[in-house]
Amino acid sequence: MREQIDPKELKTLSDILALVLDDQPGQAASALDRARARARANGVTAGALKNLFVAIAPNPPPPAKPATPRPRAPRAGSAAAIEMQAARTKISQLHAEKSQLDLDLRGASARIEALRSELHLTRQARAEAQSALAATQTLAPKKVMLLLTALCGLLIGVAGTSAVMLATRPPVADTTSTLQ
Repeated sequence: MREQIDPKELKTLSDILALVLDDQPGQAASALDRARARARANGVTAGALKNLFVAIAPNPPPPAKPATPRPRAPRAGSAAAIEMQAARTKISQLHAEKSQLDLDLRGASARIEALRSELHLTRQARAEAQSALAATQTLAPKKVMLLLTALCGLLIGVAGTSAVMLATRPPVADTTSTLQ
């Protein structure tokens, strides 16, 4: 194994190990497969990897050089201090406003979600009402037709019975001339 550890290899290895420990099983499994493939390609055994971690633990590689800080402007006395204090106050006010707006946004999002849920329930109720109305409207003409048919049958039956009674009854003698 090499004596000097390449920082890029170390970063790649740490990224892969972070993915192995990830909560999402698909990413963890694929990262583990990549780590195995990289180890096979570089000829690294499990024992050598263990020794690498043991070697890195007490002597971590030096961190990357931080960006050079920009020089500050010299202080101009109390005017600069007052200006700094005003800027800090403004920053804290903006931060408080941002926090309040975040809370308002969360509340509005919750209200929107509640209204969407209510809209969905209303649409379902409307669909059920429409289907019930359609079922009622298809039964109403059938009931009316059945009622009209029964009424016509009753009238035809009464007329038929009257006709039969008149046809089969003997004629009645006229008694109006004797009463006079």
